[in-house]
Amino acid sequence: MRQPLVSTRPPLDVTATPPSTHETPPRTFAAPVGSEASAAARRVGSSTVRDLLRLVGRPDVISLAGGLPDPATFPAAEIAAATTRLLATEGATALQYAPTEGDPRLRDWIRARRHARPGDDVLVTHGSQQALDLIVRATVEPGDAVVVADPAYVGAVQILRLARAEIIGVAADGDGLDVDALATRLADGLRPRLVYTVSTFHNPTGATLTDERRRHLGALADRYGFLIIEDDPYGELRWTGPEPVAMADCSERVITLGTFSKVLSPGLRVGYAVGPADLIADLVIVKQAADLQTATFNQALIRTLVVRPGWLDAHIDRLRSTYRARADALTAALASDLGDVLTCSTPTGGMFVWATFTDPRIDTTLLLDAAVDHGVGFVPGAAFAVGRDLRRSARLSFASVPPDQLTEASARLAAAVASTAG
Repeated sequence: MRQPLVSTRPPLDVTATPPSTHETPPRTFAAPVGSEASAAARRVGSSTVRDLLRLVGRPDVISLAGGLPDPATFPAAEIAAATTRLLATEGATALQYAPTEGDPRLRDWIRARRHARPGDDVLVTHGSQQALDLIVRATVEPGDAVVVADPAYVGAVQILRLARAEIIGVAADGDGLDVDALATRLADGLRPRLVYTVSTFHNPTGATLTDERRRHLGALADRYGFLIIEDDPYGELRWTGPEPVAMADCSERVITLGTFSKVLSPGLRVGYAVGPADLIADLVIVKQAADLQTATFNQALIRTLVVRPGWLDAHIDRLRSTYRARADALTAALASDLGDVLTCSTPTGGMFVWATFTDPRIDTTLLLDAAVDHGVGFVPGAAFAVGRDLRRSARLSFASVPPDQLTEASARLAAAVASTAG
């Protein structure tokens, strides 16, 4: 029998005698209304990336800041046609409440697409961000250690801060999370409840965890008893190289998150979690308390699109071609304009280039002001730092910018660097 994925906590003793009212003073509301919510908001902090989107959102600025898919790639005509068909054939059910677990036929499709293991189940969520939030709510108590790659996805850090987790950053490099470094920390006594990884085309670095590191991470999870959250929003956007081994094939202690935001439309807000049925059952209970269910119509709409034979794969092939051309344009321009002072990753998929200045005097947080003045935006590396010094690094997203503008963005960035030299 499989061991529980997370330690079982003692049940609440509802028969216990409540404390005497003489010992416990009555609750008062002397604190300002909203003070508790304010404390939670301060703990989480605003998303630096989303704040930057407002800063660089001017029409004269070429923004490489947001990890946004290109609206021109959204299958708007197909969505419109599918909407008409759906209302004509399934309107009564598509506009009604539905099970918390999600549209059964969409869940079956996800199960097959993700090659779910026997004993796995699927929960449909409002984007993969909600799936991550539900897992943390269901498994993490204040003070629990949670490991993330450093640099880290900002949205995951926000969720963990809200849960009052102890966030442990383990360095990541061009091959993803440094699993050997994690193994050393574990041998020294670290006992995380979760290890969170964007294992394929990591946000922000674009790195993919190697097969060797995936197997090692799975073995560590089995040995030390932590749960691996594999967040995989970009895995379908691979244009070069073989598919990596599935993280779920490396351990039973893996739950995989996915989303339709990067391949169809983020506005539909549909994602999912695939993992052990006992854990999914817990997430269903938490989701019931959070929002009852994911939007019925959006689930049905996506299902009518993805079940069409061959349609989704052809659509993703077009995305891969588009993003590959943009990644090539940006990296070639950066090499030409800034190759003497900048190193950057070579994307094989996903949406990001991770760039690092070789001059230790360059601080990308300070450089950003000059860059915006020159008409280009990016996200400074410090926005993703958990404990490392990433002031010389930056995340550049090529996904929503045409190749000619990416070339111009590189030239503007070079001009900004020149303006701050000396």
